[in-house]
Amino acid sequence: MQGEQGHAMQGEQLHAMQGEQLHAMQGEQGHAMQGEQLHAMQGEQGHAMQDEQLHSMQGEQGHAMQGKQGHVMRVSIPENEPAGTAVIVLRAQDPDEGEAGRLAYSMEALFDERSNDYFTIDAETGSVVTARSLDRETKDTHVLKVTASDHGSPRRRSATTYLTVTVSDTNDHEPVFEQPEYRESIRENLEVGYEVLTIRATDGDAPANANMLYRLLEPGAGDGVFEIDPRSGVVRTRASVDREEVSEYHLVVEANDQGKDPGPRSATAMVHITVEDENDNYPQFSEKRYLVQVPEDAPVNSQILQVQATDRDRGSNAQVHYSIVSGNLKGQFYIHSFSGAIDLINPLDYETIREYTLRIKAQDGGRPPLINSSGMVSVQVVDVNDNAPIFVSTPFQATVLENVPLGYSVLHIQAVDADSGENARLEYKLIEMAPSTGGAPVAGDSGFPFQINNSTGWITVAAELDRETVENYHFGVEARDHGVPVMTSSASVSITVLDVNDNNPTFTEKVYHLRLNEDAAVGSSVLTLTAVDRDVNSVVTYQITSGNTRNRFAITSQSGGGLITLALPLDYKQERQYVLTVTASDGTRFDTVQVFINVTDANTHRPVFQSSHYTVSVSEDKPIGTSIVTISATDEDTGENARITYILDDNIPQFRIDPDTGTITTLMELDYEDQASYTLAITAHDNGIPQKSDTTYVEILILDANDNAPRFLRDRYQGSVFEDVPLSTSVLQLSATDRDSGLNGRLLYTFQGGDDGDGDFYIEPTSGVIRTLRKLDRENVAVYSLRAFAVDRGSPPLKASVDIQVTVLDINDNPPVFEKDEFDIFVEENSPVGSIVARISAADPDEGTNAQIMYQIVEGNIPEVFQLDLLNGDLTALMDLDYESRTEYVIVVQATSAPLVSRATVHIRLLDQNDNPPVLQDFQILFNNYVTNKSNSFPSGVIGKIPAHDPDVSDSLAYTFVQGNELNLLLLDSVTGELKLSRDLDNNRPLEALMKVSVSGATL
Repeated sequence: MQGEQGHAMQGEQLHAMQGEQLHAMQGEQGHAMQGEQLHAMQGEQGHAMQDEQLHSMQGEQGHAMQGKQGHVMRVSIPENEPAGTAVIVLRAQDPDEGEAGRLAYSMEALFDERSNDYFTIDAETGSVVTARSLDRETKDTHVLKVTASDHGSPRRRSATTYLTVTVSDTNDHEPVFEQPEYRESIRENLEVGYEVLTIRATDGDAPANANMLYRLLEPGAGDGVFEIDPRSGVVRTRASVDREEVSEYHLVVEANDQGKDPGPRSATAMVHITVEDENDNYPQFSEKRYLVQVPEDAPVNSQILQVQATDRDRGSNAQVHYSIVSGNLKGQFYIHSFSGAIDLINPLDYETIREYTLRIKAQDGGRPPLINSSGMVSVQVVDVNDNAPIFVSTPFQATVLENVPLGYSVLHIQAVDADSGENARLEYKLIEMAPSTGGAPVAGDSGFPFQINNSTGWITVAAELDRETVENYHFGVEARDHGVPVMTSSASVSITVLDVNDNNPTFTEKVYHLRLNEDAAVGSSVLTLTAVDRDVNSVVTYQITSGNTRNRFAITSQSGGGLITLALPLDYKQERQYVLTVTASDGTRFDTVQVFINVTDANTHRPVFQSSHYTVSVSEDKPIGTSIVTISATDEDTGENARITYILDDNIPQFRIDPDTGTITTLMELDYEDQASYTLAITAHDNGIPQKSDTTYVEILILDANDNAPRFLRDRYQGSVFEDVPLSTSVLQLSATDRDSGLNGRLLYTFQGGDDGDGDFYIEPTSGVIRTLRKLDRENVAVYSLRAFAVDRGSPPLKASVDIQVTVLDINDNPPVFEKDEFDIFVEENSPVGSIVARISAADPDEGTNAQIMYQIVEGNIPEVFQLDLLNGDLTALMDLDYESRTEYVIVVQATSAPLVSRATVHIRLLDQNDNPPVLQDFQILFNNYVTNKSNSFPSGVIGKIPAHDPDVSDSLAYTFVQGNELNLLLLDSVTGELKLSRDLDNNRPLEALMKVSVSGATL
C-alpha cells in the first residue's frame, strides 16, 4: 500500500513482544506488489512478427555476395551482362503460418530513380535480376531499398533492408580521339624537337582499362620526320622539314587503352600536317644569258623576248617580279613586272645603237624578298634597209668654163644613206630627167659632155664644152644603194657653161654669225650668202670647202647667192658650233668667207629613270618625315630642257616626293598590319617646250615592327577537370592572336609569377594547351585561379595576360569520417520507444552524390534495441530502455559512401531515473533480554534495520515512524534505517508494540 510520503508501502505493522521476543507482524495488505511485468501479446494470427531477419543467398549466375553488413547488402556485377542476369536472392523469415507468413518482396531506388529501370525483384522469391544491360560509365553504383511484407490481417507487417549493387568495369569502350581528324600547319626549317600538336584520346572505361599509349603506324609515319610521345601524345619533329621536298604529311596515330578484360582496344586518327613555306629559295633564271636579235624596224610596243625565273617556294614567296636594273639606254625597253615580257617602247635605230646589254632583276614576294640580279639579256639590233639615199642638196647646179680640160671635175654629187654596210654603199649614175630645151643634148646621148664616177659621185667633163653651142645642161642623177630591196633617190643637175673671166667673186660680208636650233628640220634654209663678180655674165658658184663636220650642211647656188641648208639633223651634245668656210667661185677665180653657226639646245630628249621599277623597304615604326629613297632621272638636254621635276601620279596620302630632289618621305604613320606595301607611280618631266616625261614605279615594302601586343580570343577562360585524371591531361586550350608578322607575331604561352596553381598545371608554349602537372585533389583545392601570358618573339617582346578559372570536379575518393572513433552517448532510461536518442554523423569532403552517406549498425545491436536511420544517422530506440535491466550498450556504426566506408564505436550509457518505489515487506524483530537484578532497563544499541530496498541506484531512502512509537520505545535513524532501544524502555512497558514505518525515495 502506498504510504504517506507517496511511495512508502503502507500497512506494515511492527509488533514488539515485551519480554523475550519482539517480532514484526505482516500488515493487513499481505505482500506488496513488487512491479508489473510487460508481455508481448499474441496477435490475432497467432505469433507477432517481432523482427524479420533477412538472409542473402548466392545468385544464380554465381555473383558472390560481398557481405551482409547490418541492414545493407553489397554485391558486384560486371557491366554489359544481358538482361535477366541474376544478381542476388533475398529471403526474409516470418515464423507465422498461412497468409500471415507468406511474404511479398518489393524494391525501389534510393538517390537515383534511374536505378529502377535496371533491376527487378521477383515478388514471391525475392530474386533480384537485371532488367537491362548495365553500363558502368553511365552509373557505377545503385542503391536499392528492398521491403518484405506479409499478408497478415488486419495489419500487414514488413521489414526493410538495403541493397548496394556495384557495377564493375569491363573494357567495352574503344579510345575516342578528341578530334576525328587533326590538321596542323608548321613552317619549314623548324628546329628538331619542335612540338607540332598534342593528340589526346579518352576512354570511358575505368583507369585500368583506359591507360593510353600512342604510336605512329606505318606506312605514313612521315618517313621518320615525326615522332609521338607514347604517354603524352605530343607529336614532335625528329628531322628537318623542307616544304620543297614534302609539302604535306599524312600520319596515322593509334591509341591503345591497354585494357585487360576482355583485352586491349585501340582506335586510329588521321593527322594531316601541312608544311608552310618559308622564303628560302632565290628565283632562278631559265637561262644564264638571253640573246635576241631585233630588226630595227620592229614596231613599238611589240614584245621582243620573255624572260622567266622560277622560285621553288610557294604562294607570294614564289611570285616573281621582274625589273631592268641597268643597260636600258634612253628607256628603250620595258619589262612587265609579273610576266617577264620585254617590250620595245621606243623605235630602234641601228645607225644609232647596235646592241643593248640589259641586266634583269628577279625578286620574289617574300618578306623580306630574295633577289637575283644575275639575269643578262643581249638585244642585238639588226640593220634594215630602211633609209633611201638622200642627196645633200637638190637640185644640183654648177657652172663650168668652157675652156676646162677633159676630166675636169665640175660638180660633186653627194648623197648619204643612214643605213650601214651594203645597205649604205651607194652607186651614182646619170639619168634622163627631162628633154632639153633649145636642142641641147640630154643625158644618155652619145657625145654628152659630162660623166659621173659611179662611186665618188664626181661629175667630170667628158667632152669639150662650147658655150656658144650649148650654154646650159639639165639632166638627172640617181643614187642607188645595195640593200634588199634596192632603194634609190634622184636629183636634178643643172650645169651652165661660162665664159672665162678675170674678176674674183667677192662676198658681201667678211664673216657671218648665226644661231641655229638643234631641232631644225633637215632641208631647212640656214643662210644665204652672196658674192658679186664684176665680170659680165659671170656665174658664181658656192661650195663649203671646210668645217662641214659630218656633212651636216649643204650649199647651193640660188639667184646669184649661196643657200646653206641643213642636210642632216643637228645634235647639241655632239657639236655646239660649226665654222664653215664657204668658197664662191666663178670657175677660175674664187673668194672665201667664214660662217659661224652656233647650235642651240632643243628639248629633244625626255627624262629617263635609271630603272623602270624600284623596290625599297621601310619599317612601320619610322617617324613622319623619314626619307625612304631618292630616285633620279637623267635628261641629255641642257638648261631648262634638262631641269627635271618629280611628281606623284596618284594621291597616296602616306607619302610625298620632293619635286626637285626626287626624295620620297613619309607624311603619315605607317602600319604594316593595315597595308604591307605601296606602289607609287612617279613621273619625271623636264621644263622644255614641249614638255617631255618618263614614269617609273616605286614599290615600298613596309617592314613589320613589334607594335602590336598579343590579344587573347576571350577575356576569361573557364575549364573543368576531374581530380583523378592522369598527369598531362588536357584541361583547356588558350588561343591568342598578334597582328604582327614573322617572329613579332609568333607567340609563346607561359605562366609567370606563380600563377600556375602552385605548380599543379603547366602550359604547352606553342599550342597553349593547359595540362595537369601534378595530382589534383578537389578537397584540397576546388577552384584554381590561374593567369597565363601570351608573349611574342619580338624585340622587345610584348605580352598579354588572361585569367583562367579551373574547377576541379569531384570523384568519390574520400571515405566518410566520423568526428571521433568512439562516441559516449547518455540516454535516459524509459525514453519513449521510437524516440531519437542521438544523431550519429560523419562528414565526407567529397561533394554531390559522392558525399551521400548511408549509416548502419554493423555490430553489437543484438537484440535489435536500436535502429540507425540510413540517410541522416538518427539513432532510434526500438525497445524500452531500463537502467535496472542493462546500464550500457556498445554498438559499432558504419558510414558508407560507396564503395568507401568508415566505422566508429558508440557507447550508449543509460541514465537512471527514479522509476521504482522502495520495496518493504512486513517484518518483525525478535530479541530476548534477560533482566538482571542489577538493571531494570533494556540494553542500548542497534537491535535491527528496516529491510527496505529501492532498485534505483541513485535514490537515497528516508525512514520515519508513522504511528505506534508515541512512547518513544525505539529510536530510528532516518538515513540508515537502523533501530535502537530507547532508554525509556523498561520492564514496566508493554510486552508488544505494533508500529507503522514509512520508507520514501529521493523523488518518490
